[in-house]
Amino acid sequence: MREAMYWEPLEGGKVRCRLCPLNCIINEGQRGSCRIRKNIGGKLYTLNYGKVSSMATDPVEKKPLFHFWPGSCAFSIGTVGCNMHCKHCQNWEISQADESLLYIRDVSPPEVVELAKRYGCESIAYTYNDPVIWYEFVLDTAKIARREGLNNILVTNGYIREEPFRELAPYIDAMNIDIKAFSNEFYMKIAGVPSREPSKRIAEIAKKEFGIHVELTYLIIPTLNDREEEIRAFARWVVESLGDDTPVHFSRFFPHYKLTHLSPTPLETIEMAYRVAKEEGLKFVYTGNVPGHEGENTYCPRCGKPLIVRWGFKITEYHVKDGKCEYCGEPIPIIGTYMKKRYDWMWW
Repeated sequence: MREAMYWEPLEGGKVRCRLCPLNCIINEGQRGSCRIRKNIGGKLYTLNYGKVSSMATDPVEKKPLFHFWPGSCAFSIGTVGCNMHCKHCQNWEISQADESLLYIRDVSPPEVVELAKRYGCESIAYTYNDPVIWYEFVLDTAKIARREGLNNILVTNGYIREEPFRELAPYIDAMNIDIKAFSNEFYMKIAGVPSREPSKRIAEIAKKEFGIHVELTYLIIPTLNDREEEIRAFARWVVESLGDDTPVHFSRFFPHYKLTHLSPTPLETIEMAYRVAKEEGLKFVYTGNVPGHEGENTYCPRCGKPLIVRWGFKITEYHVKDGKCEYCGEPIPIIGTYMKKRYDWMWW
């Protein structure tokens, strides 16, 4: 437990958290919506600093990041809590838990960096639950990782206020931002927050102001965010606000948590989204949770040939050389070189 960053005292012993757009006003002895920021004696404390619920070495493609150091290893860590309450969350056991979770382990920022290096990872990914509510620990760890030559990756809903994000952003190399839908109604009814706008704004700031590598994930859930016009509007925003070279992953939904009554996303819907995004001008569109589908591959936007062929998270062919298509010389926006190597795997 340590005093949180980004909060202000209010009258009557209350505090206002200023980390995310929810701006929770918290009474003495109570917690914010994320469950792990608590008012103790008129001060706001974070209760999950250094408390790790999950650690693993993952291929960076699992984040998913397809244009950032392909084939490399990401040392992935997560904690408990989240500032959203998505009814379809696949990690709800930790995202909707607090620091009392039985299998939490205490780890310091230097220990995380040492573990990442021990297992041959090129980056640290803050993931599994949302790293926004682990802000202080992520910031401290990212600073050390940067000094040690490791990349820092955020896998996030992007629901953070601009001021704290701007303090963290200089230490972040890549982000996969989960855009839940392209309607505020979905965010209110399914994610439990008022608006999609903060996440969109953070994506724009990350890429355009800080030069962070940004990829987006849009999980398509039947009947909730799968309308063609909504997906088309989403793709149009990406092209206009982030650029047509921004990688977008349309992932297939499987019933989970509070949405077990829904069916898995039909493959036809995933393929519709892929087609629509291409029609709107996106150059690099991917299908997720459909292993073996041709939509997992990276194609040259000029000659159309497959440049990176994937099966799930594994690369089977790689035809990008010096940042260009091996066939026609078209520049391909890939950060880093292909890390074709073996490394140790661990899960805790």
